[in-house]
Amino acid sequence: MSYKHNIIKERFDLKITSPNQVFKGEFELDKNANFLIGIGLTSDRDDLLFYRGTQKIQVNDQELFPEEFESRLLMSGVNVSPNDRMIKVGKIETGNGRVEIWFKDQDHPLAKFTPYRVTIYTFSKVDCNND
Repeated sequence: MSYKHNIIKERFDLKITSPNQVFKGEFELDKNANFLIGIGLTSDRDDLLFYRGTQKIQVNDQELFPEEFESRLLMSGVNVSPNDRMIKVGKIETGNGRVEIWFKDQDHPLAKFTPYRVTIYTFSKVDCNND
């Protein structure tokens, strides 16, 4: 049987401080992580993330989501079960454990800019031999 306690959940924040810019974040996964299995995206201003945001995300130079991938496709609402609030990416070996994101803010008529935070959650397995 597999238990949730062998999944490392990490949070990484990226501050979006000006409109129509690209912001890059580079983050290190926990050194005990063996495989990345999922990613989630949220914000302190979900409306701005939904309407204004696109990004590119990669792990160890392996592209997971291409440039200008819409944030709305990586978000989940409160009507989604907490156990289903991540995008499953398979079992990507974490290697040196580097996650990179290039987040692009763009004008949108339904969302006036104000500084906001984009949060990336990663879900990594410590050991996948028991699956």
